[in-house]
Amino acid sequence: MQADRRRINAPSGGTAPPIFATPKDTPLRRPTRTRKPDEHRKLFLRTGVVPSASGSAYYEIPLQSPQQPELLVPSSSSLKITCSVHGPRPLPRNAAFSPNLLLTTHVKFAPFATRNRRGYMRDAGERDLGMHLETALRGVIIGERWPKSGCEVVITVLEGEEDGWWGDAGGQEGGRAGGWGMMGVLAGCITVASAALVDAGIDCVDMVSGGVAALVQDGQDGTKVGGEAKIILDPSPSEHQNIRAGCVVGYLQSRDEVTEMWMKGDAGTQVEALVDEAVKAASLTRTVLAEAVREAMGLKMGKASEEATGGLKEDKGKKKDVVMTG
Repeated sequence: MQADRRRINAPSGGTAPPIFATPKDTPLRRPTRTRKPDEHRKLFLRTGVVPSASGSAYYEIPLQSPQQPELLVPSSSSLKITCSVHGPRPLPRNAAFSPNLLLTTHVKFAPFATRNRRGYMRDAGERDLGMHLETALRGVIIGERWPKSGCEVVITVLEGEEDGWWGDAGGQEGGRAGGWGMMGVLAGCITVASAALVDAGIDCVDMVSGGVAALVQDGQDGTKVGGEAKIILDPSPSEHQNIRAGCVVGYLQSRDEVTEMWMKGDAGTQVEALVDEAVKAASLTRTVLAEAVREAMGLKMGKASEEATGGLKEDKGKKKDVVMTG
């Protein structure tokens, strides 16, 4: 039998993946929330990370809970998102005339983004995130200034928040229950997409920021259910065992408008309070967004001034050629 040289052949014998087992005597401790209910996690945001794109940004929320040194896996997950904007660019000639900018959003999880490896094809959850993101951005972009043009927003989630603590797996495949981690991912996607649009120079009425709040009912130690229900900002699903409801908003602070809202669960009579806290979380995120954009604009202006100054200095030392015309 001749080997196929067009691809890498699999080994002739069977292989077994390595298994990292936790020692039996190692206690598993659920990560607990050390922040105040109205305190947001620290986040990192930077623009201009993809030179080939019209605009790009990187968003990260690092690990907050302390790691147990005896465990090989982190107790909680972090959030890492990249966004690249391509356009505005003309539509194909055979496309129908559009008086406004055609916006396309694409959200994709990397295969290694979650504990359970994802496929390379987009699933229903990723398509839903793309639709929510498109709704949040459509009310921000001034589309009338870009007729018969298209803009594509591509988001890649390098590491996404889990829906629960992996120690509570039981029969739920790594603690995936409720889908609460998707809400934090959507809030991050809205913020990083807004930063990338500003970096691309697309006209917007304001910068939109994402915020998430949740109604939890945990005990004082975070492991027992049955405590008093309270609303918290920027929840980490691994730190709470009983999340009753959650809300994500895309908020325009200067206009005091909500361009997108996604609510999940049963908040009862605390629906308005939950939305208000999500708006508060979005306002806190906007402070970092505004500072990152201001810093990026300062660097661009400084670089442009240096290039202009350097060009003038070089011109002073050189003799200009006289070109005769006519």
